[in-house]
Amino acid sequence: MSDTGARSTATGADPEVACPISPVVDIVFSRWTTPILWSLHTYGRQRFVELERRIARITPKVLTQRLRQLERDGLVVRTYHPEVPPRVEYEISELGRSLAPLFAQLSEWATENLDRVERARREYDADPA
Repeated sequence: MSDTGARSTATGADPEVACPISPVVDIVFSRWTTPILWSLHTYGRQRFVELERRIARITPKVLTQRLRQLERDGLVVRTYHPEVPPRVEYEISELGRSLAPLFAQLSEWATENLDRVERARREYDADPA
């Protein structure tokens, strides 16, 4: 075991060394992160209720948790306006906007390949072996 106490995998490599994008995948592609960032990028600054309406099936609790994590990660900026009643708005940060080319490439890949993935799944599921 190394000085950091990290366990090695069966191949002996630290997963983050073996796949250096693992931390990025953990940050960006968790269940609700992508729809939140997509919505903020597409529609701009929004209040909590606006985000909640645009992202179907997300609960207020989960939206709150994800927004806090995205703010912590520097991908979302939260602005509190001390008015009566108080107003809070969320917007994608410059760091969050820097993910746009990645999302564009993934969208292009999805358009070009998801039908092939579905076909492969059907073929796999139909094979009795």
